[in-house]
Amino acid sequence: MNIFRFAGDMTHLFSILVLLLKIYATKSCSGISLKTQELYAIVFLARYLDLFTDFISVYNTVMKLVFVGSSLAIIWCIRFHQVVRRSYDRELDTFRHYFLVGSCLLLALFVHEKLSFQEIFWAFSIYLEAVAILPQLVLLQRSGNVDNLAGQYVLFLGAYRAFYILNWIYRYFTEEHFIRWISCVSGVVQTALYADFFYYYFISWKNNAKLKLPA
Repeated sequence: MNIFRFAGDMTHLFSILVLLLKIYATKSCSGISLKTQELYAIVFLARYLDLFTDFISVYNTVMKLVFVGSSLAIIWCIRFHQVVRRSYDRELDTFRHYFLVGSCLLLALFVHEKLSFQEIFWAFSIYLEAVAILPQLVLLQRSGNVDNLAGQYVLFLGAYRAFYILNWIYRYFTEEHFIRWISCVSGVVQTALYADFFYYYFISWKNNAKLKLPA
């Protein structure tokens, strides 16, 4: 644990809290991609298989349970909540996310750090997380206008991954034999996907204007 990883965890947690606040306070999921939420649920379920075999710390276990539980709760709200589901942008959220799942699983079968069940699924979760935001970004581009909470959710998700890149750099220089190249490369790819969004978020903040993404 170091300050960059802790900041990344807290930023990730805050992004989820912002999303839950949007859903429960406004009773609306407008601007939120169900496809992205389903991808994140798959990411967490695949990555945290060690919940059943390894205990690292109370903090680690609690964070894993929070990420899995919150992602499943968000999916339930969008799919089944009597009020929330009415605002789901079904016509805009048409990204074929199952192609991402299949491609990342295939890549993990061939490119992984160790040949074991858990390590293959860990690599799969890393690859899938790198591209899980794509349906959300596509939905926001199609809708044009982005409400504040949806924009902040995406912003904090991007910041979380940026902090984790700093965490890996820090650990590379402070720990012997620290090499997690799958995480590092995937993290850079994931952060790069946010670059366009960060640019338009900064412009809207600078001009004190509503966030709009080009179609």
